[in-house]
Amino acid sequence: MTTYESGKIRVWDPVVRIFHWTLVLSFLVAWITGDELMTPHAWAGYLITILLLTRIVWGFIGTPHARFRDFVYSPSVIRDYFRKMFSRSEPRYLGHNPAGGVMVTLLILSLLITVISGMALYGNTDLAGPMAGIFQGETSADVFEEIHEFFTNFTLFLVILHVGGVIWSSFAHRENLAKSMLTGIKEVKQS
Repeated sequence: MTTYESGKIRVWDPVVRIFHWTLVLSFLVAWITGDELMTPHAWAGYLITILLLTRIVWGFIGTPHARFRDFVYSPSVIRDYFRKMFSRSEPRYLGHNPAGGVMVTLLILSLLITVISGMALYGNTDLAGPMAGIFQGETSADVFEEIHEFFTNFTLFLVILHVGGVIWSSFAHRENLAKSMLTGIKEVKQS
């Protein structure tokens, strides 16, 4: 982690930043193409899968703020943070705050279920992809389609909450969190 003379510090490493923005674009492509354009939809899903697997590994071996142990908090810490957040007295974190940690965890889990169910559905209905022919029959196709659609919509809901949380924290702590996810740099200050 590099501290700069101007009171700035590199928080988000290139792996985290590239993962984040590539995931944003990949999810957008997958969501826009949906059932209509299966080839780009499937490729976006495969890219999301690779991104998720990379991020999970990076969560154990990456830079300090990229590691899960930096942002997976106990339920009591999360509850206390939300209580302070709603009273507008939440502390500032250089990395993910407890609410952000919950969001990252939920997004990873929801996206994993989305891509696995999508691959199972693709393998069932189109006999294509890594799960081609494993699950067969109309019943399993219906089940995977329901799971895939539910978690796609749930992920979209989480994305909306995530953007809202970024806006909230940016105003609460007078910093541009979206910019810091582009540059990797945040100010070293206490709020």
